[in-house]
Amino acid sequence: LNLLTSVMTGRGLKPGAQRDDPPNSRLFVVTSRSITEDELRDRFSDFGDIQGVWVVKDKQTKESKGIAYVKFARSSQACLAMEEMHGKVLMDGTKPIKVFIAQSRSSATHRDVEDEQLTRIFVMIPKSFSEEDLKNTFKEYGDIEYCVIIKNKFTGESKGLGYVRYYKPSEAALAIELCDKAYRAILAEPRTKASSTEEYKSSPTDPGIPVPSTADPGSFPVVDYRSGDFTRCLMMSTRAGLTQEQIFALFDIIPGMEYCELQRDSYGMSKGHALIRYSNLGSAVYAKEKLNGFEYPPGNRLVVNFIDDGEDRRMATQFVAAQMMAAVWNGPSTSQVSFSSVSTVPRIQTDVNLPPLKKLAPPDSKAKERLFVVFSPSPLPPDVLEDVFCRFGSLIEVHLVPGRKVGYMKYADKQCADEAMAALHGRVVNGVKMKVMLADPPREESHKRPRTY
Repeated sequence: LNLLTSVMTGRGLKPGAQRDDPPNSRLFVVTSRSITEDELRDRFSDFGDIQGVWVVKDKQTKESKGIAYVKFARSSQACLAMEEMHGKVLMDGTKPIKVFIAQSRSSATHRDVEDEQLTRIFVMIPKSFSEEDLKNTFKEYGDIEYCVIIKNKFTGESKGLGYVRYYKPSEAALAIELCDKAYRAILAEPRTKASSTEEYKSSPTDPGIPVPSTADPGSFPVVDYRSGDFTRCLMMSTRAGLTQEQIFALFDIIPGMEYCELQRDSYGMSKGHALIRYSNLGSAVYAKEKLNGFEYPPGNRLVVNFIDDGEDRRMATQFVAAQMMAAVWNGPSTSQVSFSSVSTVPRIQTDVNLPPLKKLAPPDSKAKERLFVVFSPSPLPPDVLEDVFCRFGSLIEVHLVPGRKVGYMKYADKQCADEAMAALHGRVVNGVKMKVMLADPPREESHKRPRTY
């Protein structure tokens, strides 16, 4: 890999192809050793202007190692190619390819289609913008998962900064490329622990662009509530598979929430933790008191604790917190929150007109059709999937692939499977977007479970 620059230069690639210019415009492809550069160029050229293709070869034998790089002129083209080509078969008899956004040569990992760092952008906006204004401005570039406006911790006024999270990397890249330059849109850095004196730092390439201080909220130490430390930040833990949307709706009941994000691992799976920040101390204290130990969904007890956000809050702040709570909730008549709206949230939340529930087919039924489902940002629980997919009839079983964001739905009747695919492809259920496709038929001669990637 260290010889990449010199080799690509020797092959006469276009200027800029030797490096990641613009960022995230180079693909890392794991493919069959029989696939040539010309075949890769032919299949990937549908997604944009290709500046270069390079197949990694053994120094001694000159044979392909089954690894290649494809360089596009724009990052949105590379991201779209990754989304569409990952898992595709290029030639009969070869394995499905794997496509990632290539990292720098000093990095040992590559970004995949579900990587959060490719879907969240950071923008400068007028201070008069509401979250609805922010969403309306950027929705033309793709489906938005959520928008957040950064506010002053004391006044609650907008700082003229915000985040927009898309469902797809190509949508985020397109927004950066096509939006008005006044927004100074860039990919948001992951949050890491920052100093208490500086919330934002300047971009190394343009000092005029504020960039969020890099931070991993999961690295913050949990503060023992009994010690009397209060902050505006909370960490919620749950054993149930709650979605970003559900957590947001739950904590948004308390006024003043300015940030809410579900923590995910490298596979995009929920860690069972979420970081929540409020614009004032009173709201955070109230949220902690009301939601710590609250059961949602029924039987799942939430654990909510303060976490250190860099501000030292001692026992003396308890009196201040009480005063702030009184101001937030405007007296004793509104000092209690009714959670009936939370507890009565329907188990299945979707814009699909779902048919009534139907019984599962007998487990020993012969499968006539299988559906392959890709989830974004993370898989739905098996019981929810069973609830949704059984409504079209003849569902035999649901199978989720461990460590992956994919699953299979097995049907005893082909027509039922086709109806489920037509109704659910591209739809959002409980905040999770699903791609529903026909699965490849399993090999008849093998009794082993077919590979899923």
